[in-house]
Amino acid sequence: MKLKTRELAIFAMLGAVMYVSKIIMEWIPNVHILGTLIIAYTLVYREKALYPIYVFVFLCGALGGFNTWWIPYLYIWTILWAVTMLLPKKMSSKIAPFVYMIVCALHGFGFGILYAPAQAVLFGLNFQQTLAWIASGFPFDMIHGIGNFFCGMLIIPIASILKILERNARQTNQF
Repeated sequence: MKLKTRELAIFAMLGAVMYVSKIIMEWIPNVHILGTLIIAYTLVYREKALYPIYVFVFLCGALGGFNTWWIPYLYIWTILWAVTMLLPKKMSSKIAPFVYMIVCALHGFGFGILYAPAQAVLFGLNFQQTLAWIASGFPFDMIHGIGNFFCGMLIIPIASILKILERNARQTNQF
């Protein structure tokens, strides 16, 4: 996937938008629009949506410290991207928003489960300890999933705006 200069700049900005949105919403534990942005970016940019996702991941590490908490970020957001990629490209406009909202919510509900393998390996947890770790985070995963569901209402509007901007840029040949 060769990138044009324009794409490089756009993906860097989109990754920065993800990072800034995370920082702005930190006052509400486990509520953010990261899943919303990942799904919207994937709907518009498909495979290339990995670029802003990993710009975000790198920014999190660079500005928050490359530590054990960061390691699951290397795969956890990619799972949401992959699930979105597997969804049919042409869904009914009546059902698509709900499907995207549900996928976004499921990622939030399952965040602790997705995070757990790295925790188990990094801290030498056995199966029972891993289950206990997941259970202790369950209330936060519920908040995460519910927040993702409602934030998911923004997926279609964000994707629509990005598609319009992309189409306008191509038509005017500005970039």
